[in-house]
Amino acid sequence: MHSTQHAHRAADLGSGRASALPGPVVPTAPVSTPANVTTSIADENRKPGNADWAPPNDPATWAKVRGFADKVSAQRGETVGLYVTTAAATYRVDAYRMGYYGGAQARLVWSSPQMPGVAQLDVRDDPVTNMRDAPWQQSLSVMVGADWTPGVYMLKLTSDDGGQSMIPLVVRDDTSHAAIEVQASVTTWQAYNGWGGANLYTGGDNDSAKRARVVSFDRPYDGNGSGEYFGRENRFVQQVESMGLDVTYTTDVDTHAHPELLLNHRVFISSAHDEYWSKEMRDGVEAARDHGVNLVFMGANASFRRIRLEPSALGPLRHEVNYRVASEDPLNGVDPDRVTTSWRSDPNPRPESELIGDFYECNPVDADMVIGESSSWLFDGTGWTNGTVLPGLVGNEYDRVTPESPTPSDIEVLAHSPVVCRGVKSFSDMTYYTSLSGAGVLATGTFRVEEHMGPPCPAGQVVGVDCQVSQMMSNVLTTFAAGPAGEVHPSHNNLADYGIAPGYVNPVPK
Repeated sequence: MHSTQHAHRAADLGSGRASALPGPVVPTAPVSTPANVTTSIADENRKPGNADWAPPNDPATWAKVRGFADKVSAQRGETVGLYVTTAAATYRVDAYRMGYYGGAQARLVWSSPQMPGVAQLDVRDDPVTNMRDAPWQQSLSVMVGADWTPGVYMLKLTSDDGGQSMIPLVVRDDTSHAAIEVQASVTTWQAYNGWGGANLYTGGDNDSAKRARVVSFDRPYDGNGSGEYFGRENRFVQQVESMGLDVTYTTDVDTHAHPELLLNHRVFISSAHDEYWSKEMRDGVEAARDHGVNLVFMGANASFRRIRLEPSALGPLRHEVNYRVASEDPLNGVDPDRVTTSWRSDPNPRPESELIGDFYECNPVDADMVIGESSSWLFDGTGWTNGTVLPGLVGNEYDRVTPESPTPSDIEVLAHSPVVCRGVKSFSDMTYYTSLSGAGVLATGTFRVEEHMGPPCPAGQVVGVDCQVSQMMSNVLTTFAAGPAGEVHPSHNNLADYGIAPGYVNPVPK
């Protein structure tokens, strides 16, 4: 970051109108598509993609231009403020929608003019919570066009000195009744974001004692700026879109703000790394399940940390609070439901297994997945049999059925995989259960299923782990999108088949 502050300039891009902030009018073509435009995902992905969308894998390139948005998501017609810093004379913004697009993975939907570069102030540190943020002035504003199909977008910054990085933005549609809703887990992205020198894990020379108790969305993501989208969520999005399914997108911040909208869909997808949940998120997802909405937990360690969201100067729900130790939290003894410990911990514990079925145990692991219930409908067409080994599919964190914790009575183990974590032998479980409402709940118990997803392979050619995993997830998505899965595929408790009972392995602490 640079300490020199130059004159601020801004323009309202994408609308043809000047920003309310001082600066020159930047003429752009007004949006011509009617505001009620609707584009199916299948139609969207028939459009040509742009294979050159990704910045190079080079930290020096990323550091030359950085930015963040004042919203994690927006609807069409809304304006998003961008905050950018660069020492370059100029830069531009290109908005790419992430999808399949014949394998290109992205489509360019909008570009800004060249904008004047501004080297913004350095990072700001809150000495009380060790929160880091970027006290920058707004650089430009972008109106989300009526022709921007809802989805995950990357706003790519390109500076004239060779810099490239990204700003993620989800374009949502709060009126949608799409069968499938995919949630981007941005609270977890932010928890691990080390920009400015601290996150919810470490701070100051990788010292866990100096970790932040609050992290802010008012700062860029570290790395290439994309958060944890790539390697955690991107391949899932590619498969859903390649199948042309009826899908819409949201973030967990939006689930917090409007949990009632979950009832408009048949399937809720929790993306691969979805660790940080507020009370509003947890209550909303449980209520959706109890009204027949199917749930898919694509990763391990979901709903592990309890957080609350508070406002910043830029807007509501911009500060993510996680003290972890109850005695440190100012709400301890005041509002026990919102004290930011782990969900399984006091005060008012609500272990995640009540919702997910699985219970997080340990990391890191690197192990094979072993299929245990090959007759299940989820595995139709995969060619798997009992005992089939899927190399390296368990890691780097895992969940298992833990009968000592609250567990659905009809939980069914689909894969039961030996692991060794921190020198202790245990198991990772993929599970499925059905609730009284008929909703089906699938938990993969590992981060690595998503890594093997992609376009379904041609019929009769389901060969290799990638094709087989894609076939399994195709079964899940098409069945869950049809309605409450328990009405056609009720689960059956099979824990006795694996000798799973209280105390069957020694629990391993995180």
